Amino acid sequence: MPRRRTPTAPAVVGVLDHAGWAILVTARGDGTVLDRRRIELVDAGLPEMPHHHEGQRLPLEEAVALVARVRASAERNAKARLAELAVAVPTEITGIALRALQPLPPTVAERITDYRAMCVADWVMYREALAAAAVERGWTVSWFEPKHAVAEAAAALEQDDVDAVLDAPGATLGPPWRKDHKVALAAAIAAARGRS
Repeated sequence: MPRRRTPTAPAVVGVLDHAGWAILVTARGDGTVLDRRRIELVDAGLPEMPHHHEGQRLPLEEAVALVARVRASAERNAKARLAELAVAVPTEITGIALRALQPLPPTVAERITDYRAMCVADWVMYREALAAAAVERGWTVSWFEPKHAVAEAAAALEQDDVDAVLDAPGATLGPPWRKDHKVALAAAIAAARGRS
């Protein structure tokens, strides 16, 4: 039986993804952090960057099949990790903020053989998996540019300097609290306040 949630301001998950893993910071629009975690998006034994690394060393058909296996793993893990997060956070989560997607050619084969696409396709794959899992949960997906996240949070909070808001969780939660966490928090604040 699901536990009852107390009526409080909803939360948004700010995400800073990497190759096969991501930092998630779940916060309210005022910057109150409810959860911070690192999640793995790829099963053990699968490569984290199949477009950019392993796929480059394989015949194209095998590379496309490898990307499909990694994508399926990312989709399963994204669903499972967001479900775990939704249970752990004591308030309703209404959205997720992800780094903006770069445009890519339509097929995996083109993404593997095009140098520019190959350099970003793995990151896009992970963001798409997280976005799809969030949509399945009924969450709103917001997109952000990391270099603008802090300024967007400052505008959302109507503060010129938000460093104190972004640094405070590091003191209360303890390490790790790095730049990735601060950017994810800034993105969550902006999305929660409709600024993404």
